[in-house]
Amino acid sequence: MKAITILQPWASLIACGAKQIETRSWKTSYRGPIAIHAGKRCQAYHMNIAFNEPFYSALKEQRGYMLDQGPEGSNKRISYPLPGSVIAIADLVDCIEMTTDYIWAWRDIYGKNEIVFGDFKPGRYAWILANISQIDPVPAKGKQRLWEWEAR
Repeated sequence: MKAITILQPWASLIACGAKQIETRSWKTSYRGPIAIHAGKRCQAYHMNIAFNEPFYSALKEQRGYMLDQGPEGSNKRISYPLPGSVIAIADLVDCIEMTTDYIWAWRDIYGKNEIVFGDFKPGRYAWILANISQIDPVPAKGKQRLWEWEAR
């Protein structure tokens, strides 16, 4: 099965169904089942963004996550499901080059959160995902671009 590695928290947003469009700088002609792999690497910015809306609301109720704001002035903590694991399966149903018209159309169809969760700029590509199913994390070594994942 084809797979794509996505950094956190964006991989988890897909897994929980809050994000249905993955934006990329490159297009693909592939259509079909795709495994969503949560990358191992997570920078401080990626950790902190999960505490901002609408990220926080989308992630706080999901299984395998711990979002702890702690007492006033204390450090915020987040724990994502097993990094470096496949955490969801979806169908990649389309890949569309972004234009200004498409960007506004997607906002009307999917809602403003989708725009916040992606990098929607003209010239980038919207990978449209459907039938997203969160799975128990399966450890896997990720790669750049599309890669083959052998489900266990």
